[in-house]
Amino acid sequence: MSRTVTAGIDDSPESRTAAEWAAREALLRDLPLKIVYVQEPTPRMAARTPLFDVDSYRRWAERMAEEAAAGIRTRHPDVEVTTAQLTGTVADVLCEAAGDAELLVLGSRGLGRLGGFLVGSVSLAVVARAERPVVLVRAGEESQTAGAPSEASDEGSSRPVVLGLDIEEPADALLEFAFDAAARRKVPLRAVHAWPEPPTSFYRFYGDAELYNDLQRGQAVLLGKVLRPWRQKFPDVEVIEASRCGSAAQVLVNHSRDASLVAVGRRIRSRTFGFHLGHVLHSALHHIAAPVAVVPHS
Repeated sequence: MSRTVTAGIDDSPESRTAAEWAAREALLRDLPLKIVYVQEPTPRMAARTPLFDVDSYRRWAERMAEEAAAGIRTRHPDVEVTTAQLTGTVADVLCEAAGDAELLVLGSRGLGRLGGFLVGSVSLAVVARAERPVVLVRAGEESQTAGAPSEASDEGSSRPVVLGLDIEEPADALLEFAFDAAARRKVPLRAVHAWPEPPTSFYRFYGDAELYNDLQRGQAVLLGKVLRPWRQKFPDVEVIEASRCGSAAQVLVNHSRDASLVAVGRRIRSRTFGFHLGHVLHSALHHIAAPVAVVPHS
């Protein structure tokens, strides 16, 4: 089965922005775009509205998906676009759709610079369970300009792809995704790694500065060692190495302010209950304005 870039939509502005981003990504990857609308067997609003017409709702959903596809075909004539109207529990169906996709794209609501972003329960469930990369895109002009892989590269934009990396357990799937994304966009890759402050810093012992410098050099060497084979595999990608002392979540957020895309990893877990998202991924999803790609790995 040939893979697609798949966008899950509803009637929100966030999902419309996500579908536009997905269309541009499909063009970058030379893949078809599949627009998916998931309809619950009995919509929740039907239980609260006795006169709710389920058949009309279904016709409306089908029309909405087709109208979204028609608009994308007009704006992106080089992208092959198909639609699918599926039935079931939304998170379950989207996870299944992600399995047949190169990546799944969903919308994420913005709450402003101070409040961060609101990631809905469906998006969190899909991110936590999907076994293919999932990209969350927020609505608004900033998302479209900072995150959309469109003609920006042709205009000389250099907004980097940012990679949040754990050098103790580097994941090949995450590294491959991030380097490939930077290569397709013709932009630099900023590899961000954070390491904790040494315990002696709390006491300011003599020799702290020397210890800090030694740790900094050592961590930079380790980061370079992890990246070396990927630099060789993607020789045209400019790599910016950022090894910083501090909270991994805060370091990643700080280094992602000018990103075109941020790639972070998530370990695939065998348990099926609950959202198993670490604090770094959680911070990325809620506080980074750029699209965030969550790449599962073993």
